[in-house]
Amino acid sequence: MFQRPESFENPPMYVAVMTYLGFGIVTLFGYFRDFLRAVGLEKCHIAREREEQKDFVPLYQDFENFYTRNLYMRVRDNWNRPICSLPGPVFDVMERVSPDYNWTFSLTGKTIDNVINMGSYNYLGFAENDGDFLKTVADRTQQYGLGVCSTRQEMGNLAIHEELEQLVATFLGVESSMIFGMGFATNSMNIPALVGKGCLILSDELNHTSLILGARLSGATIWVFKHNNMQSLERLLREAVCSGQPRTHRPWRKVLIMVEGIYSMEGSVVRLPDIVALKKKYKAYLYLDEAHSIGAVGPTGRGVTELFGLDPSDIDVMMGTFTKSFGAAGGYIAGKKELVDSLRSHSHSAVYASAMSPPVTEQILRAMKCIMGLDGTTVGQARVHQLAENTRYFRSRLQEMGFIIYGNDDSPVVPILLYMPGKVV
Repeated sequence: MFQRPESFENPPMYVAVMTYLGFGIVTLFGYFRDFLRAVGLEKCHIAREREEQKDFVPLYQDFENFYTRNLYMRVRDNWNRPICSLPGPVFDVMERVSPDYNWTFSLTGKTIDNVINMGSYNYLGFAENDGDFLKTVADRTQQYGLGVCSTRQEMGNLAIHEELEQLVATFLGVESSMIFGMGFATNSMNIPALVGKGCLILSDELNHTSLILGARLSGATIWVFKHNNMQSLERLLREAVCSGQPRTHRPWRKVLIMVEGIYSMEGSVVRLPDIVALKKKYKAYLYLDEAHSIGAVGPTGRGVTELFGLDPSDIDVMMGTFTKSFGAAGGYIAGKKELVDSLRSHSHSAVYASAMSPPVTEQILRAMKCIMGLDGTTVGQARVHQLAENTRYFRSRLQEMGFIIYGNDDSPVVPILLYMPGKVV
């Protein structure tokens, strides 16, 4: 259960000073330009309420848009570039120009080819456009069509949905699983079905928005512990067990620890063996979000449980998405059969959301079978190993070049910190 080191290097003092100075100068110029716009010396491009709405309560406070109009707008040409090819190692972007300093853009009709793709979560390259690989997806589209137009509980339950759920359970080494058409909703709509009023959620401070939203919608009490800090987590667990609920001091109905496998902004890997030990010690439940770790880490791509050599049954709720390593869309919840059966009846995603599209389902099936070697090839395992090699090489070379990077050596999420606003461009 060896865990590779994680790096969270602090910037040199002069970098920190220049960063604050840079943002200070840009902020001062922003206030000056706002003044020029207010007195009519500079043209105002900002979207504003109509004259007949002047007595309405504003939709947003003026300062909320300060950063967008005065800082981000100056460098907006670096982002939101229209892409006109698949998100492979390289892709093509459409050329555009701006006549008014990035307030509006127009396309020139030309493309910029073979731009290096540094921002995609297409970890294993399964978001591809190879006719030979995608033949089964095309066949499923011919057989079932593009959409189901119904929920799983009504007319939207197809044989390939059940096939994928069985395959996901086999892949993860658990009893059962359930798939959903949207990864974000897998968290936000299922957590309220697992916990509610009288329950306690212990959430890592750097958890994804979908986990935070699901926790808030559940009505459960939320306590936040410091990122990957076992002392902070154990202190909260001890207080939860000893003190119980506020005012009444009754025992909590459930205590649920929520963490991610790989944190998408920091690139850090969860300290899973320590968390499992604490969960067992204090009789809590564990919810593990593997959106960025399933398929991407572990010798055979089975996520952080495999990376640390843990038994999947030690994780009460295993969640993951198909939008990263599998090149598709949607998510899953996996674990004991009783857990999944309960979600089939009580999850808002199961009851009200449309079932997963058949071509998307087949795409996940083909990618997962490829990783597991069920397609008769070693292509999937070769991709998993190549990703691990690329991750370590990329991180080591960036460090050699002097960049400050965050995260775990095994993490394919590689945050590069540039600090100074002028360098970001």
